[in-house]
Amino acid sequence: MVTGVSGGSERARVQPQVPIEGPSVWRGAALERSDAWQRRWRASDLDGFDAALERAARLGLSRDDLSDRDFPLPEATRARLREMGRTLEEGCGVIRVTGLPVGRYSETEIEILFSGICRHLGTPVYQDPQRQRIRKICDEGSGVGERYGALEAADGTFLSSRARTASTGPLRFHTDRADVVALLCVRQARSGGSSLLASSPAVHNEMLRRRPDLLELLYQPYVRSRLGEELGGEHLTYALPIFGQREGKFTSHYSRTYIEAAQLLPGIPRMSDSQWEALDVLADTAQALCMEMRLEPGDIQLLNNHVVYHARTAFENDAKPNRGRLLYRVWLSVADNRPLPPGHEVLWREIEAGRVRGGITQPAGEMVAPNS
Repeated sequence: MVTGVSGGSERARVQPQVPIEGPSVWRGAALERSDAWQRRWRASDLDGFDAALERAARLGLSRDDLSDRDFPLPEATRARLREMGRTLEEGCGVIRVTGLPVGRYSETEIEILFSGICRHLGTPVYQDPQRQRIRKICDEGSGVGERYGALEAADGTFLSSRARTASTGPLRFHTDRADVVALLCVRQARSGGSSLLASSPAVHNEMLRRRPDLLELLYQPYVRSRLGEELGGEHLTYALPIFGQREGKFTSHYSRTYIEAAQLLPGIPRMSDSQWEALDVLADTAQALCMEMRLEPGDIQLLNNHVVYHARTAFENDAKPNRGRLLYRVWLSVADNRPLPPGHEVLWREIEAGRVRGGITQPAGEMVAPNS
C-alpha cells in the first residue's frame, strides 16, 4: 500500500509489526547507570586542542575557515573521535564528553576550538538562511518571534521552534535537521536548563506494545511548516512520517511545533483526533522513558537525531551581565550516516548512506560551504 504526499511523490508505508532491536533502544534509568555514553578528555587531547588552536591563530583562520586538515589533532585523539562517531551511529546514539576547560579561552577561541573538534566528527551544515554553521543558544530576550518567525493563533502568538530555542522557556521533545547535533556548554543557567533525552526506537517499541493503532499513524505523513527555517518558510510546507525504516535502519524526524504551525496555515488538511492522540502518546512515552542530563561548563553533548529525541527544561539566568546560560550548537552530516526511506528527500535532500545531507538549504541552493 502506498500513501500520497506533497509534491506528487509516493512513499511505501512500512508496517510496524516488530520491535526495533539493538543498543539504540534504551530506557533513561538504565542508560544513566551505564558508562556507554560517558567520555572525558585526556591531558594529551587537551594539549592537542591547544596546539591546533595556536596553529589556527598563527594562520589567521576563523571558525568558518576550518577543515579537519586545518585543525590537526593527535592520532589518539582522532581515534577517540572516530570511536565516538561509531557509538553515535551504531550504539546508544548519545555521548557526553567532559573536561574541556572553557574558562581559559576567549569567545573566539571557543568557537574555533569547538568548530575544529566538530570537523573531525562530520561536515557542519547550515542552521539558517544566513549560512550560520555554529549558533549561540542563549536567551535573546524579547522580539525573538519577529527575528525568527511567528504566526498568529487563536490563543496568541505562536513562536517558531527557532524562536523558542532563543528564549528561557521549555523545549518539547524534538529532533534537529541533521544526522548529529553537537552542543558545547560554556555557561549554565542559575536554575533549570536541563537536557531530557529519550530513545526514539524505545518510544516506538512501547507504542507498538501499548497502542499499535496509533503507531501505524506515525508511519503516515504529517504535514509540517518550515516556519523559522528557510526564507518565506511561513508559506512552505512538506509532508513526512514521524517514523521510518530502510534496510534495517530506523529513523524518526519529529517536532510538534512544525506540525502545529502547519495547522495554522490556510489550505492545509485538518488533522484527525487520532493523529493528535498519536502525537500526545508519543510525547508522554518519551517523557516516561527519558533521562535528565544537566550539562556543566566544558561538557559536549553529541546526539544522533535519527534515534534520540531531546528536550530542555525552562531555565532562569543569573541577573549579572554575561552570566546567563550559553551553549554553542553545530549540526553535522556524518560520513557513516544511515540510509533514509524514499520520500525523505523533501527534508534531507539526500537519502543514500554516506551522502552530505540535512541543514537549511541556502537561497542559492548550497547545502554546505565550499571548503566543507
